[in-house]
Amino acid sequence: MLKVAFASDDRSTVNQHFGAAVGFAIFALDGERSQLVELAEFPPETMDGNEHKLPARIAALAGCAAVYCLAAGGSAVKQLLASGVQPIRVDDETAIEVLLKQISAAIRDGGIAWVDKAVNRPQNDSSRFDRMADESWEE
Repeated sequence: MLKVAFASDDRSTVNQHFGAAVGFAIFALDGERSQLVELAEFPPETMDGNEHKLPARIAALAGCAAVYCLAAGGSAVKQLLASGVQPIRVDDETAIEVLLKQISAAIRDGGIAWVDKAVNRPQNDSSRFDRMADESWEE
């Protein structure tokens, strides 16, 4: 099972900036189904650049492979990556159900790099052979 968090104030839409998120809906997924397993809630915060709020949010994501949000500051991105959580930015408010379907399909079939990495699937790097052909070989 893969755990993924979504920055949301309504549990159905990714609609929050990571650092100011009032909540994360955390789902466990496999290639067939998804289930809400946890809700992490925080007091409302401003997006003021103050990093005191980041440790609690990052700690709430322990065990998650990724977090979807509208945006995340550079420091938050670095801290998330260091803790093993891939931040994923969506351009507009997006229904969590749509994202869950995309992630489940990627668990089954591959095609999303962070999912492939999280489920230890080899990356499809078609340019790898081109690079090898360009290298000099000695026998």
